Amino acid sequence: MAADESAREGFRVEKDSMGELQVPQTALWAAQTQRAVENFPISDLRAPRAFIEALGLIKSCAATVNRDLGLLDADVAAAIVEAASAVAEGKHDDQFPVDIFQTGSGTSTNMNTNEVVANLASRSSASRVHPNDHVNMGQSSNDVIPTAIHVSAVLRVVRHLIPSLEHLRDTLRAKGEDLSSVTKTGRTHLMDAMPVRFDQELGGWAAQIDSGIDRLKAALPRLRKLAQGGTAVGTGINAHPEFGAAFARALSAQTGVDFHASDNYFESLSSQDAAVEMSGQLKTVAVSIMKIANDLRWMNSGPLAGLGEIALPALQPGSSIMPGKVNPVIPEAAAMVSAQVIGNDATITVAGQSGNFQLNVMLPVVAYNLLQSIEILGNTARVLADDAIAGFTVNEANLDEALAKNPILVTALNAVIGYDKGAAIAKQAYKEGRPILDIAREQSGLEESELKRLLDPADLTTGGIKK
Repeated sequence: MAADESAREGFRVEKDSMGELQVPQTALWAAQTQRAVENFPISDLRAPRAFIEALGLIKSCAATVNRDLGLLDADVAAAIVEAASAVAEGKHDDQFPVDIFQTGSGTSTNMNTNEVVANLASRSSASRVHPNDHVNMGQSSNDVIPTAIHVSAVLRVVRHLIPSLEHLRDTLRAKGEDLSSVTKTGRTHLMDAMPVRFDQELGGWAAQIDSGIDRLKAALPRLRKLAQGGTAVGTGINAHPEFGAAFARALSAQTGVDFHASDNYFESLSSQDAAVEMSGQLKTVAVSIMKIANDLRWMNSGPLAGLGEIALPALQPGSSIMPGKVNPVIPEAAAMVSAQVIGNDATITVAGQSGNFQLNVMLPVVAYNLLQSIEILGNTARVLADDAIAGFTVNEANLDEALAKNPILVTALNAVIGYDKGAAIAKQAYKEGRPILDIAREQSGLEESELKRLLDPADLTTGGIKK
């Protein structure tokens, strides 16, 4: 079909080393992207926004460095920087149609970026900007995609996930402080145990999140090391010897985040160990969030036949058939997100071991799953904080009734009456469903005033032996 006829039908003819093919007239991409679109009609999963941003940043910084090294014409470099910056800012996300399930190096996505940037840059340049010779100068898909994984993950962890987790931690601490005077029944094995205060219980959750933040920060230094400069196999072929270090400096200046050239490009191209490490930390955060979500669900259960300790904010009707039912939808969503992140970690683990000799060949799926985990954990942390924890109310009547009948309070009498006598009192209280104070008054030989002092639930949350 002639080129002019193709154009009339909404297509244009593009050519690469394998020949000609038709590309939509309005597309900014060219032949190699179109081949990938046709080769991989596998899913509806595409490069995440954060990944496209990283690719734009990479192309912009690479052009700047190549210009400064005297390798790239200044006008061409300026056009590339302008175009790549527009890509990084999200102005052309619809021009990235390549499926995540593609060539394992991510070459299709790198060439998609090169072609889009080249097309845009050519419009503002006096000469044609070539996707390989100019936009991809000193680069290979084999170092661009690993670099994009690291850059996108670092930026989203620093800018999105950690601030969101800090907000969740702070909300937990504030809620705990507000409820520091409220005592409730503690539980081990889902069975009644010694009393705890709300600030102690929520403080434990806050500590989990704080530890998760520390874990994420501890994993960041490895992700800040970039493969860029290793090119095809780690030797740096076709790149200026100073390119990698200069690129890391340029990217650091542009993002405000401290990046460094890799200490060993062979490691950076052939493995995804840093991504696997970060995914493991994300999984740990997910485990913490699932624990918190499940505790909230148990505490909210009822309102009549469950624990009924708290009431989560009522956000939506809970049933299509049972009027008046309200469900703990935010903790349920948080638990599902946690399950997704745990599953993503399994995928990233398998992908991480798929480094065959000088290149890992599951890079796109590492990128997608890692960034999804970061994104949904950050979103969940804020929703959990704002729509569940900050607004729940406490049913103190239920708490006080459960505390009064909790036979485990007799533990406080161990040092005075001994374990065996305490066990007998507890069993009778269970059997008769009576307050532990009543049974202890009858069987312990202690005065009621002394028993009230020893069995005071609030005092029992401070630990130590009561004498």
